[in-house]
Amino acid sequence: MTYPHGSPIWYELTSPDPDAAKAFYEQVIGWTIHDADPSGMDYRMIDTGDQNFVGGLAGMAGERPPGVGPGWKFYLCVDDTDAIVTRITAAGGSLITGPHDLPGVGRLALVADPQGIPFYVMRGAIDATSSVWDRTAMGKCSWNELNTTDQSAANAFYAEMFGWTYPDKMPMGEMGDYVFVQAGDETIGATMNAPPGAPAAWQFYFRTTDIDAAATKVTDGGGTVHAGPMDVPGGDRIIVASDPHGAMFGVVAAAAGGAA
Repeated sequence: MTYPHGSPIWYELTSPDPDAAKAFYEQVIGWTIHDADPSGMDYRMIDTGDQNFVGGLAGMAGERPPGVGPGWKFYLCVDDTDAIVTRITAAGGSLITGPHDLPGVGRLALVADPQGIPFYVMRGAIDATSSVWDRTAMGKCSWNELNTTDQSAANAFYAEMFGWTYPDKMPMGEMGDYVFVQAGDETIGATMNAPPGAPAAWQFYFRTTDIDAAATKVTDGGGTVHAGPMDVPGGDRIIVASDPHGAMFGVVAAAAGGAA
């Protein structure tokens, strides 16, 4: 896999009602979510257009291990899945499931950082590029945001495991700093101290065309808008929302007159 070690290469929603989740996100983001293969597991590909995928929607039939409740997670590209799992556990993180091979896809594991926040690591089965993260492309993930209980420790952990650097920050008063994350040569998101009452988790912002329309569609579809619509630096507007099953996510769109 030619994406650098530590880069996001897939996004995945686990949902107790994939049919309802499909209808909700197709309306809010504008995705096409394909039907699951009837001969396999309940897994549906999320299409941003013309078979251009951003991630998958996984059903929750049967028993699930801790850390695999309803919600969004991402997969980070790694050079060696087994080696990074060993390093993660030695650094105070934990292994939830795996490592195991997914034929034709890669070798993956579900892990958690030292603050207990889960994410996947994966070495792809083939050398290829991933376009699931893209700051400006419609339907793609535009921003990866870590809300954590110990920002300093979390930043050190991800730097050690994945080579991330933190080239800049934005003061947020009593909340501390909003610290930007660079993976390879791209700024992929930021870390922050979780606000009071907010869950400690990774949160992902997906790009659409109209933030006000997206906010309306969230509430019309049975979800909740927790913050926004509001302007953010760089000419975008965002909302922070949850779907009808409580999975948190973000939506981003260009402000009127701004660049997409």
